[in-house]
Amino acid sequence: MDHLPSAPAREMLNKVPLVTLYFWVIKIMATTVGETAADFLNTNLNLGLTNTSFVMGALLIAALVLQFRKDRYVPWIYWVSVVLISVVGTLITDNLTDHFGIALQTTTTIFALALASTFAVWYSVERTLSIHTIFTTRRELFYWAAILFTFALGTAAGDLLAEQLKLGYLHSAMVFGAGIGLTFAAYRLFRLNAVVAFWIAYILTRPFGASFGDLLSQPRTNGGLGLGTVGTSALFLAVILGLIVVMTKAQMRAGASVEPARVEPR
Repeated sequence: MDHLPSAPAREMLNKVPLVTLYFWVIKIMATTVGETAADFLNTNLNLGLTNTSFVMGALLIAALVLQFRKDRYVPWIYWVSVVLISVVGTLITDNLTDHFGIALQTTTTIFALALASTFAVWYSVERTLSIHTIFTTRRELFYWAAILFTFALGTAAGDLLAEQLKLGYLHSAMVFGAGIGLTFAAYRLFRLNAVVAFWIAYILTRPFGASFGDLLSQPRTNGGLGLGTVGTSALFLAVILGLIVVMTKAQMRAGASVEPARVEPR
């Protein structure tokens, strides 16, 4: 039976989009933008890690305030929040590594433990980790905390494989891509729990997107394709914007009757 908070909760429809092909395409592109945009602001605009972190942190807070004020899923607000939290997650890892000299092995372990702890507390309180049941503020808080840690963890793990372990951006992307493929196969062929499969894939898309973004943007001398952070970020942001417009129009045509319904946790 659903474990409801003791205090009255604000009535909301599910605040997370349906998991479709659009969802995964935008998610992967958002992770790529998180990697390239952080590099662009930090290096190309010479803001430095500290100033970039302050600016992007403030923008993320503003976006999440809008997200929490809504009582249902609004495509542009949700995905702007995802893109910004992707950038901030990258910056958190970069600050720990570059400013404080914490090894990538350590940051990867720290964020893995933080994410596991978030899931453990979330499940102990709500008895579900399903993203189809994000219709209370408390569940939404757990959801966005988990998202932040997946992005920070993905950045650390991606950099660990590509740079620290000298695997390179292409091979790192292939490793994480293979992990996503195996997760999908386990879900379709061996009936892996849908919630477990979703979160494994969600976690792996972050380092996959980060490695793919570095592969596109980094100079050829560093193992990349040399497209630059400006071109890569602009291209992916344009695609994300186009898909958000498509989803917004589809939602408007469909009307409120096809909003994701409340689903009892299992």
